Amino acid sequence: MAMRYNRLTVLAGAMLALGLMTCLSVLFGYATTVIPRVYTYYVSTALFAIFGIRMLREGLKMSPDEGQEELEEVQAEIKRKDEELQRTKLLNGPNDVESGVGPAVPKQRWMQFISPIFVQAFTLTFLAEWGDRSQLTTIVLAAREDPFGVAVGGTIGHCLCTGLAVIGGRMIAQKISVRTGK
Repeated sequence: MAMRYNRLTVLAGAMLALGLMTCLSVLFGYATTVIPRVYTYYVSTALFAIFGIRMLREGLKMSPDEGQEELEEVQAEIKRKDEELQRTKLLNGPNDVESGVGPAVPKQRWMQFISPIFVQAFTLTFLAEWGDRSQLTTIVLAAREDPFGVAVGGTIGHCLCTGLAVIGGRMIAQKISVRTGK
């Protein structure tokens, strides 16, 4: 999305989603402190092991061109949505309310303050992160460590990673293989 739309808007939507997801995960993790610590320890150890093994398996099975293929799929989807938006604008005609040309469609109240791109970035990021490894890891860390530190550290980490992805993701994906790093 950052390749096509305002990068700051996309970053803000993604960061709000990640911040909210991190805070929710910390709350879930903190809620587990009511459970006896020995059970929390074994469950968190098992989750870390399971997700570590799963991530290694995914990395070994990944094809060298998978990152480029995913980028092309996203670009095709964005192009399709832009064409759909252009068709909608052409069907409705020009919207010049002052001269009386075209239909005057009232905007929804929330759209006056929040960009649809912001909402789309927020929604896509929030749904993509739900049940993801980072969410489960945050829950486990909040159960075992200081919840405030986990929330701050997780949010800063997400901010750095998302910022780098928004700024340089396209260049990196075109220059190196995701699997080998070369």
